[in-house]
Amino acid sequence: MNPSATGPVTRAEHCVIACAEAWRCDGEVLASPMGAVPSVGARLARLTFAPDLLLTDGEATLVGPDGEAEGWLPYRAHLALVTGGRRHVMMGASQIDRFGNQNISCVGDWERPSRQLLGVRGAPVNTLNNPVSYWIPRHSARVFVERVDMVCGVGYDRARSAGPSAARFHRIPRVVSDLGVFDFATPDRSMRLAALHPGVTVAEVREATGFALTVPAGLPYTRDPTPAELALIREVIDPSGTRDREVRR
Repeated sequence: MNPSATGPVTRAEHCVIACAEAWRCDGEVLASPMGAVPSVGARLARLTFAPDLLLTDGEATLVGPDGEAEGWLPYRAHLALVTGGRRHVMMGASQIDRFGNQNISCVGDWERPSRQLLGVRGAPVNTLNNPVSYWIPRHSARVFVERVDMVCGVGYDRARSAGPSAARFHRIPRVVSDLGVFDFATPDRSMRLAALHPGVTVAEVREATGFALTVPAGLPYTRDPTPAELALIREVIDPSGTRDREVRR
């Protein structure tokens, strides 16, 4: 084993593990990771505990963890996966609130925003038709807000109010940031701190969050990668270290 694979685990590598765990037990679903860390995480999951996970090149080809073509995914088949709950997306959020509503469109009043962002894009379809997790590389109160300026990705409160048809495939398994892991395993489906990354305190998370979080007793830490997983991350999947450029703490 390369000596570099035995060095201390970095914050970025804990984030990779936290993202990879989002796909554990998903079975044969299409993984759609957006961002360097989720992409490394999805490939790690495929190589270890989620061998049935489907990966794509972002267009029309199913690929293996090494990027080699494994199959053809025409647009009609892709839509069937998207609308039938058989895809698990991990996307970003410019804002996210306590019920998981996500904004990637604008900051400020949508009629006259102070900043224009990506736009709504596919967020409503993603969140109502298949599981969606979120990756936020810089946790701050500007991102974790009491109320998003515009709803793009649908949260638990809005999916519930829209009725059974909207909530049929709606699920937000986890939110991963550079401080910890969050879920919605509370009675009212509001955000809960599920795990801290090693070296992070509850006080740090609360200070960087713009709403009250549920914090359970006996809070765990994100697990360390195994030696085999660490070698895969550093030597096979991401030898150029793109993960470290996305996580700077």
